[in-house]
Amino acid sequence: MQYKKKNRIGNILKGAGLILVTAAVLLLVYNLWDGHRARESEEAILAEYLQENKKASESPDASDKEDKQNIPDYLLNPDMDMPEYTLKSLGDVACIGILEIPALDLELPVISSWSYSSLRLAPCRYSGSAYKGDLVIAAHNYQSHFGGLRTLPEGSEVFFTDAVGNRFSYYVAVTEALTPWSVDDMTSGEWPLTLFTCTLDSQNRVTVRCEYSEAMENWDRNAYR
Repeated sequence: MQYKKKNRIGNILKGAGLILVTAAVLLLVYNLWDGHRARESEEAILAEYLQENKKASESPDASDKEDKQNIPDYLLNPDMDMPEYTLKSLGDVACIGILEIPALDLELPVISSWSYSSLRLAPCRYSGSAYKGDLVIAAHNYQSHFGGLRTLPEGSEVFFTDAVGNRFSYYVAVTEALTPWSVDDMTSGEWPLTLFTCTLDSQNRVTVRCEYSEAMENWDRNAYR
């Protein structure tokens, strides 16, 4: 009787272990699929964004404006809204520019405003503006998005190019971990650029703070700081 009881308990434990292993495998498969889906969506957004950007830059109006004005509009009015392109074929996704992180081999479109559904597509502006020097960009920890953020060395170059071609150059100054409730710290405006994503256990936020590089293109960083 005692043997049967032990055998029954052993079978239950084996069954529970099998369920846990199966669940882990299914979770791994889902994460791989979701990461692949995220890469495909980001690539589709980037391709259409670049196409729209090329059309706009080749228009006569853009050429006339470039000839007449050498000073970027945002230097004259840092509080202006950041221009964006609305990508009709991708559900009216609006993008404000492209983020480049050469050390991670990343070139990513940045969606104008964040939502949980938008974060599944591409990095999103969480708050702020490149023009006012307080831009905060969030992304999921997919490997094709911000999954490698925690490995980014200090001093690494980061670039953001807005929808009209103004290019902002930064370098990684500090990497820190913030709690999900540290909203004020995340958006304090003390850093020209902040990038953040969830840690692997989703308990904290890997937060990369960036300063302006010495070789800012198309911009005098002393204009309003």
